[in-house]
Amino acid sequence: MPQVNRWLLAVPLLLSLGACSTIEGWFEMDDDNPKAPAKLVDIEQQVRIKELWSHGVGNGQGKGFYRIQPVIQGDVIYAAAASGDLEAFDRHSGDSLWDVELDNHLSGGVGAYGQALFVGTSDGQVLKLDAANGEVLWSARLAGEVLSPPQSNGRVVLAHTLDGKLQGLDFATGELLWTYDSNVPVLTLRGSSSPLVKENTAYVGFANGRVLAFDAATGGIIWEIRVAIPQGRSEIERVVDIDGTMDLVGTDLYVASYQGRIMAIDVANGRKLWQHNVSSFSGVSQGFGNVYVADEDGTVTAYQRSGQGERWSQTELAYRSLSRPTPVSSYLAVGDFDGYVHLMSQVNGELVGRVRADSDGVRADMVSVDNVLYVYGNSGDLVAYEVTARD
Repeated sequence: MPQVNRWLLAVPLLLSLGACSTIEGWFEMDDDNPKAPAKLVDIEQQVRIKELWSHGVGNGQGKGFYRIQPVIQGDVIYAAAASGDLEAFDRHSGDSLWDVELDNHLSGGVGAYGQALFVGTSDGQVLKLDAANGEVLWSARLAGEVLSPPQSNGRVVLAHTLDGKLQGLDFATGELLWTYDSNVPVLTLRGSSSPLVKENTAYVGFANGRVLAFDAATGGIIWEIRVAIPQGRSEIERVVDIDGTMDLVGTDLYVASYQGRIMAIDVANGRKLWQHNVSSFSGVSQGFGNVYVADEDGTVTAYQRSGQGERWSQTELAYRSLSRPTPVSSYLAVGDFDGYVHLMSQVNGELVGRVRADSDGVRADMVSVDNVLYVYGNSGDLVAYEVTARD
């Protein structure tokens, strides 16, 4: 890997916080800095946000700028920490069902299939664990750091590593079945997208701005499409990583890139359905007939899934380093670098509620079921909030 790439990866959020800004300039509330985070103003609290339970999980995201996200399987939520802690909770009561301390430094969030869990490590391992008790069933050594949750269809486990490789492992044994090696640009953001697996097809976004569909069993390429085209003279200007979570609804795949586009793709043939210019590192979600994306400049936008353009945009959270928008009930939640979770209407984008979940910030994807939002803060606080309209 070129030395300049190593340097950029060592300062993981520099690009996503504004290509020519310093880290110090980003976090200072400086009125003269056009990319200073917007100051929060009082809003009318139109939603009831009730904390149901809260637990600490290890050291949370640690110091590696990770986005280790929890996962829900049925009535259980699983969360992991960079320190190697992995814990299962009853998602309704918050009761701890089991916890283990792995002898590994974790860097990728938790993936799940059936009664199996998957985590990735900073030294390039993928671990399969028993979802009933956290027992390690097998471990497989890969070449690169695993920064996103490994995923499976029950036959193959797919892991995307920071060095641009996608690798397929046997679900039962962890044996390496196949490897795809993408063309990694000179400069990249510190992150990698998680494979999205549907039956025997896997959809993966890469640091070169492309999305590929693979036969999960063999690694054969079904189709590929370019979501973002590198532009500009400098390598920084040409960064077009696809690091955030994608979303699949029926045969429509939604994906966003850094310094590129949000795009809807027909997975039957890899054809572009529609696109708009955005720059996002946190990914997309959908609800109420919309596709939601948080731009690096803090604008949250709802695009109509039909392709008829923008429905609304919310600009009051400028440069607050927002997490992936997460629908919960009829609302949309985003976390920020200061640990606040902001609720807005899915109908028109109006800010309707706010709660501070973790003073160290909220970076990882939040998850929700019905009207309960689960927030995993950077310090390791896992909090369940019930979100309902005020009477």
